[in-house]
Amino acid sequence: RAQVIVSSIAHTDDTDAVVCEAIENVYMHITHLYSAMSALVRIRSYRYPGVTDSAFLFDELTSEVIADGCHLPASLLRHCYRALGTNRLAIVTDSMRGAGMPDGESILGSLKDGQPCLIEDGVAKLPDRSAFAGSVATADRLVRNMRDLAGAPIIDAVKMITLTPARIMGFKTKGILAPGMDADLTIFDETIRVSHTMAGGEL
Repeated sequence: RAQVIVSSIAHTDDTDAVVCEAIENVYMHITHLYSAMSALVRIRSYRYPGVTDSAFLFDELTSEVIADGCHLPASLLRHCYRALGTNRLAIVTDSMRGAGMPDGESILGSLKDGQPCLIEDGVAKLPDRSAFAGSVATADRLVRNMRDLAGAPIIDAVKMITLTPARIMGFKTKGILAPGMDADLTIFDETIRVSHTMAGGEL
């Protein structure tokens, strides 16, 4: 079975010139915007667009945000949504093993050699609380945040976590309810609390 590989620009301090070169070499996506990547880059006093700015400059690029309400404030979630739109912006959990778990100690990475971390305030932090260690968000939280924090209509918030990432990943039978598509469904109420999940037509 053929596998789709999506080349993605991730953690880097490079400029738009390097992003342009990456696009020429089939990189078409940028991972979670603003997280561990350059915004404005200064080289010998001159300013250059960084990777984050490149997401808005190059129309051929798709991007994603961690919409947990911690990694980015509401203002930047709104900015990304308004600037990129639902066809170019996906929302992702980027969660580690602590997703959906109560506050307390956890591990980022392997249980044997991973990084100890602390879950509190809706996010995973390093033990000294000097930086985030990862996300612990679930998908319903992202949809709720894009609606409540970014001002996206519910139909747009749902599209950014279903159809848009499916298209980015090259999945032909995912992301939309239509004949011939996989019967993957999530049912939630007006508060976006999930009540039922169906995978491949089975609850």
